[in-house]
Amino acid sequence: MKNQINPAWYMRFIEDSPREKDHRPPFCRDRGRILHSAAFRCLQAKTQIHAVGENDFYRTRLTHSLETAQIGSSLVSQLKFSEAFATLSYQLGMDILPLQKNLKPLLPTNELIESLCFAHDIGHPPFGHGGEVALNYMMHAHGGFEGNAQTFRLLTKLEPYTEKAGMNLTRRTLLGIVKYPAILDLSSPQYQYIELEKDQSRYVKIADWKPGKGLFRDDQGMFNWLLEPLSETDRCLFTQFKQQRESSTDTLKTLYKSLDCSIMELADDIAYGVHDLEDAVVVGVVNRHQWQEAVEKLKNCQSDWIRRNAEDLTDKLFSDKHYKRKNAVGALVNFFITHVRWKILENFTDPLLRYNAELPEEVIEVLDIFKKFVWKYVIKNVQTQRIEYKGQRILTEMFSIFESDPERLLPNNTALRWKNATERDKKRVICDYIAGMSDAHAIKVYHQL
Repeated sequence: MKNQINPAWYMRFIEDSPREKDHRPPFCRDRGRILHSAAFRCLQAKTQIHAVGENDFYRTRLTHSLETAQIGSSLVSQLKFSEAFATLSYQLGMDILPLQKNLKPLLPTNELIESLCFAHDIGHPPFGHGGEVALNYMMHAHGGFEGNAQTFRLLTKLEPYTEKAGMNLTRRTLLGIVKYPAILDLSSPQYQYIELEKDQSRYVKIADWKPGKGLFRDDQGMFNWLLEPLSETDRCLFTQFKQQRESSTDTLKTLYKSLDCSIMELADDIAYGVHDLEDAVVVGVVNRHQWQEAVEKLKNCQSDWIRRNAEDLTDKLFSDKHYKRKNAVGALVNFFITHVRWKILENFTDPLLRYNAELPEEVIEVLDIFKKFVWKYVIKNVQTQRIEYKGQRILTEMFSIFESDPERLLPNNTALRWKNATERDKKRVICDYIAGMSDAHAIKVYHQL
């Protein structure tokens, strides 16, 4: 099977040409547009896990995105020379070298993978997942809210690089951003079945309003344009869900991602699992006694390297010598990166969907141990949850205030957008405005109100 990339993936929604004497390739221009956007700068003041300003050491959404980009570039480099080529060769009955030459051109350039990693959290609202839940609740009858969907909306509509097409990025860049190729109100139809009590927005229960995954129906037109290069068969398969809905409240997830997206998501998971743990260890959110719970699991996992090194890594992680901790963090990141391999999805004809990056089962097991530990002892930490809840209350109340008198209280440009929007879209305009705030700006505006 030929692995030639369809030229349509390099197209933009609005055709444009480089400025005079600008010889950069398309993905380099995409990266520049993302790096110089207001939405990207705003990540420096948005919560990763710990509240911004609590401690100078904590990672923000911006530093997390930068680290994810570095890991993403390393994964691409590893895939160029990985032994996974040999594994695939035996599967397909081909020689190693021809297959290596055949697949290498499919890999994203450094500029492309960095673009995806820089932009992957650009749509997340203030106050982390608490903010996401709050906006999802406020938008429950108008298509919902979800951070990845807002990222797509920012890149394709809101960021004012063009009048109506956002940053006007190439199709392949946008394809790599889409983690969940479905419409949000299809993956989360339970919103229409939940009965709401009066003033419930003041006391939103997170468990009830965790958003599904997908894109907003408001952005269906751009999503349709994005998928135009795919055959009808590939398009239908790409947008399938993992399972059928068994009850009206089930949230569904899609099955597939593009090659570029699979690399970006692995980089994101590695950064989340390792670096957020490092933050927690350094500032004392977790201690060695708690970590021992994870160590016991690591000692019994399938990976020989982890079983042999679990105790040594632990000693270094909790050492009072910073260079030892950095050594442990680097060794763990290297462990995940160097195990990346190619995965073939036989049913697709487009090579950007036919191939993905993956980690072997025994490595995924290790990454899951790290991610679940961070979830239990860092994200679910009562102090973290109280700060998240505070942010959630701020956003739900601020949304209600803006909705009560938008032309008076919204900034002029946003108020004009609200005034010109259809009745169905007016809430989305308010949601866009709040989602674009940093944590500090949201607090400031809330206190003004």
